[in-house]
Amino acid sequence: MDANANPVSASMPPSRTFGAYVEEARCEVLRYLRNPGFLLPIILFPNVFYVMFGIVLNHGNGEAARYMLASYSTFGVMAPGLFGFGVSLALERDSGLLTLKRALPMPPGAYLLGKMLMAVLVALVVGALLLALALGVSHAPLAPSQMAALLAVDALGVLPFCALGLLVGTWLKGQGAPGLLNMIYLPMAFLSGLWFPLHMMPAVLRQFAPVWPSYHLNALALSAVGFDSGARWPHVLVLAGFTVAFLLLAARRLRRHG
Repeated sequence: MDANANPVSASMPPSRTFGAYVEEARCEVLRYLRNPGFLLPIILFPNVFYVMFGIVLNHGNGEAARYMLASYSTFGVMAPGLFGFGVSLALERDSGLLTLKRALPMPPGAYLLGKMLMAVLVALVVGALLLALALGVSHAPLAPSQMAALLAVDALGVLPFCALGLLVGTWLKGQGAPGLLNMIYLPMAFLSGLWFPLHMMPAVLRQFAPVWPSYHLNALALSAVGFDSGARWPHVLVLAGFTVAFLLLAARRLRRHG
């Protein structure tokens, strides 16, 4: 999405530029709302898992439910970024929609920011539903400040996975994107210790866990709900670096290959 490729948008007044961003974001939100077959599994999948493994199998243990809330929040936040960007970008590149958008007199960043806003909104919905289950069903002990901190982690934590989904979407054809993204999504969740505590896993897997962004996001989520996961800033720096690096790689591929 090269700004130089669209000289019309470069000459737009600020009010029209802002309006173009707002309109693109609105269209992105409407497009997902009109496609519940894509949106509902992303929202409900982590909640169903949380009910089964975080509430039912823990027999209503509030502390265990609070710990699992952090893990399943991380798991739920990964999907809007990976699938919302990766699958939709691959499909839109195949159908020629991305080429059409690049020819329109709109800011080049509006397309990406619209998708990013939608991913953040979906992540917040997933986080809010998980919090409702933790409070209403398992009666997990959570302070208002902890709930607010977890939602903030969810909203910002989706960004590294948006960057990864964007990069993957530049590599794949539309039909192959869901399968490959699932091969990234589920193993990454397992290897980051979201489903089983890392100390239960083989030593070699524990050593490689910090490679995955979900490991660092889970550490921040655990800290948000009151569990000691060490200093926060190393995890924030890793996630920020991961986001910037993958966005730059994806932007380079989009400029070269469309």
